[in-house]
Amino acid sequence: MDRRTFLAGTSAVVLAAPLAAEAQQPGKVWRIGMLWFGSSLEDLPTRVRFDAFQQGLREQGYMEGRNVAFEHRYARGKYELFSDLAAELVRLKVDIIVTPGNTPATLSAKQATSTIPIVFMGAGDPVALGFVASLARPGGNITGVSSRVSPEITGKQLELLKEAVPKLSRVAVLRNPTGPDTRVYIREAEVAARSLKVQLHIVEARGPAEFEGAFAAMTKARAGAILVLADVIFVFNGRQVADLAAKNRLPAMYGLREHVEAGGLMAYGTNVAELSRRASTYVGKIFQGAKPADLPVEQPTKFDLVINLKAAKALGLTIPPSLLGRADEVIQ
Repeated sequence: MDRRTFLAGTSAVVLAAPLAAEAQQPGKVWRIGMLWFGSSLEDLPTRVRFDAFQQGLREQGYMEGRNVAFEHRYARGKYELFSDLAAELVRLKVDIIVTPGNTPATLSAKQATSTIPIVFMGAGDPVALGFVASLARPGGNITGVSSRVSPEITGKQLELLKEAVPKLSRVAVLRNPTGPDTRVYIREAEVAARSLKVQLHIVEARGPAEFEGAFAAMTKARAGAILVLADVIFVFNGRQVADLAAKNRLPAMYGLREHVEAGGLMAYGTNVAELSRRASTYVGKIFQGAKPADLPVEQPTKFDLVINLKAAKALGLTIPPSLLGRADEVIQ
């Protein structure tokens, strides 16, 4: 079978699947409950995820206003609100609950229902967190796309940061101590730091109220750059983090591209839009009758290097051509 025949066959399957689902339930409007960390769909991280998720649904024949309706619930940056929001979606008897990009939302949804299907759109280690029995056979009412990547990615981020700032000798690492995977990534960063002959200074912040103090600690430690570990707290306050990095003249490496779009210097990590689009395929399969227990969890396979030249110029930093040449995207 040649490539053209394969693609045509694949397209036929994608197009036929929703039609089969609609044939089973004529006129059915599927209700999707969305548990967001932010305050509205206009939050940049939320908009990126939702647009990609909707695109994935449309590719399968599911469109808002035709055969899909959304119930959006917002935690407004407060983890403690997720439990009540998840319980509300259960009372509404939505057909499926989607938890985009954060572990606490998935945990709250899991505690709220064992029958309504739950699809996570990025979660840490779903096995270690108890969401699924295994990646291959989730075994319950939860499945989706994991955002967990090998801890070695932290070493790669540090390596790229060192390449951008060749004389770098001391790096501050900003982490949220409540994050479930941060210790693992810190250990990997320490291994890479020894190889790159740089010293690490670990700084913690649990939320925006602690950001100023964290950056003051970095300055006191004479850090020459900062590595920001991927965390929903930092993503949804990306502009503040980027502004503080610029104010303190600290070249910064992030784990998600949203930081660079918010004004940060560079990011290397998973493609959030792709994760969100992939999560939509789980929703489509469940609408067609598949059980979450039988849908293997996917792990990220695409990683992007994004560089912001405007931020580099403001820092008086010249990014080496060899590094620019490897970037997936350069923001002018």
